[in-house]
Amino acid sequence: MTQTTSDPTTERYEFLLVATATETREEAESLAKLAVEGRFAAGAQIVGPIVSAFWHLDEFGTGEEWRLTLQTHASRFSELEQLLRENHSWDKPEISAVPIVAGSVDYLGWIRKSVMPEAGNGAS
Repeated sequence: MTQTTSDPTTERYEFLLVATATETREEAESLAKLAVEGRFAAGAQIVGPIVSAFWHLDEFGTGEEWRLTLQTHASRFSELEQLLRENHSWDKPEISAVPIVAGSVDYLGWIRKSVMPEAGNGAS
């Protein structure tokens, strides 16, 4: 079986949790503000500091980072990814998305209204 990569906007899941990591809390807060105020994400959580272990430039390393998680609609992923890439201090930041496979009707409705202007203003 051949495994293919596809754009999450074409998947069957409507809502996503998008994650990235930053070197500082201030950068995570700045990215969160840009994403939420721009309605690319309904909300954001920042957790940290956390310790990450990784390969970088063919060397094993560890470092302290801040984890940023954003909630969005799959149709907004590409725009959110672009926003994160353009405003992140790292050349190749982690930007990953996992589907929200289940959630309360009110929560999912809030995400939709918050990031899709035609669906409402997100004030619920």
